[in-house]
Amino acid sequence: MRLLFTLCGGHISPILTAAKARGIRVVDVRDEATAVFAADAVARLTGIPGVAAVTAGPGLTNTITALKNAQLAQSPIVLLGGAAPTALQGRGALQDIDQRSLVAPHVKLVKKVRRVRDLAPAIDEAFAVAREGVPGPVFVECPLDLLYDEATVRKWYADASAKGSSLPDRLQRLYLQRHVDRMFARERGAMPRRTSAAAFPAAAGASIDAAAAALAKAARPVVVIGSQTLAVPGNAPRIAQAVARLGIPAYLSGMARGLLGRNHELQMRHHRREALREADCVLLAGVPCDFRLDYGRHMRRGSTVIAANRSAREARLNRRPQIAAIGDAGEFLEKLSERFEGPGSRWKDWIARLRARDAARESEIDRQAGKGGDFVNPIALLRAIDRAAGENALLVADGGDFVATAAYVVRPRGPLTWLDPGAFGTLGVGAGFALGAALCRPDAEVWMLYGDGACGYGLVEFDTFVRHGVPAIAIVGNDASWTQIAREQVKMLHDDVGTVLARTAYHEVAAGFGAEGILVRNDAEVPEALARARAIARQGKPVLVNVWLDRTGFREGSISM
Repeated sequence: MRLLFTLCGGHISPILTAAKARGIRVVDVRDEATAVFAADAVARLTGIPGVAAVTAGPGLTNTITALKNAQLAQSPIVLLGGAAPTALQGRGALQDIDQRSLVAPHVKLVKKVRRVRDLAPAIDEAFAVAREGVPGPVFVECPLDLLYDEATVRKWYADASAKGSSLPDRLQRLYLQRHVDRMFARERGAMPRRTSAAAFPAAAGASIDAAAAALAKAARPVVVIGSQTLAVPGNAPRIAQAVARLGIPAYLSGMARGLLGRNHELQMRHHRREALREADCVLLAGVPCDFRLDYGRHMRRGSTVIAANRSAREARLNRRPQIAAIGDAGEFLEKLSERFEGPGSRWKDWIARLRARDAARESEIDRQAGKGGDFVNPIALLRAIDRAAGENALLVADGGDFVATAAYVVRPRGPLTWLDPGAFGTLGVGAGFALGAALCRPDAEVWMLYGDGACGYGLVEFDTFVRHGVPAIAIVGNDASWTQIAREQVKMLHDDVGTVLARTAYHEVAAGFGAEGILVRNDAEVPEALARARAIARQGKPVLVNVWLDRTGFREGSISM
């Protein structure tokens, strides 16, 4: 991908102009966090590290949440950061801060470049480190005086030098001259170049054999497949085939949603907790036992747990597996499917039981979708979106209650067609994810499913969508509340303080940036509004549909800690 996401700044102007001159598309946004979220989306969808460039100081500090989200989601990103000139660092220069200590906890590697000849090797290393092992973000600090041509930089330092003939003045001029000489020293002794090819860890053959033997004995197996399984996106079709060959009922999460298509007989969508408690063999593919699995307590003590994960720590987090396959989870599933002969009809009754539960839950969702109210039933809206979205739809989830409900109702069309923040649960990812997705998947119909609270973070990026011709479709579930928080807060503490929003005219804000805006206040208006939104997007224009929602108890009691 030849994309660079940025918000301009004086410390990085040479990076932007040089990138443009070399045919790299420079996509400027309105918030540095959006630039990193966009790079994150590119990384997840392509497997190639997404790249963002931000200016020094506040430009970098604005990225911290997005960097941490990428770290916890295991997204390979290369962040280029500007910095004060090398000779002025630590002396009170504009936007000069200790960037290493600020960023280091949130990235795999920090590279502080001090010589021009080390810039290219640092970038090579950044791309390699971002992808290898457990993927994640890398930060490269590029001081301003390494980015301009030598003649210009020498003139800067000459102009800044003392002009007198005293010994201190002469020593200062000599120091600065030698400092510039070191900065522009030629290739002799340069940092060695490193190939950017990633090293993917592979699980030991013994762990694959042990997993195959455990499955051969199992009567009620379940596989839970998470985002890390698709760390190499190009392998998604083979991984899907491997899951089908294994014949294990599967629950998909994160980036793995859609891996098996919309209606595969092995994919289960509901009552995962009950299935895990009944299972006698649980395969966790790229999934840690964190809060999403109740720290491992969803699985009964007597079950055999197989953990396939690139991270040894995550494989053993909170619940030590009987079989730990440390390596790429997707490749593990492929190799396991080659060694396991399949269950035949042995799991037929078990799968039928899980599918019956799914069907009963779907019937209950249909019943809830039929309830009328003053405004739009959120479940009915999501059912309508599921029907209306094209087969090439790519879904971006950004919000709390509305989006968590969507995860049960809206069905991703295929592999790599669902983007959500991941384990960090970050609000505000939507605009950046949609931007990155649309630019690396120009054939996709990009839908943003927004809670009204989350919408506020990235609404300004409709300006970016318009300027860069990104025809995203945003659906804002507007119930005038931070509902996911309010539901439990009001019930437990009897106070809605801090959770109340307004029926804000988000569609008018989008229109003010040059996009199209549509307001929907009742169920009858939904089908026409969605059809109109798709038509507008096909014409190359972004659109926001502001839907006034009724409240729902669909997710009562679902707060996570």
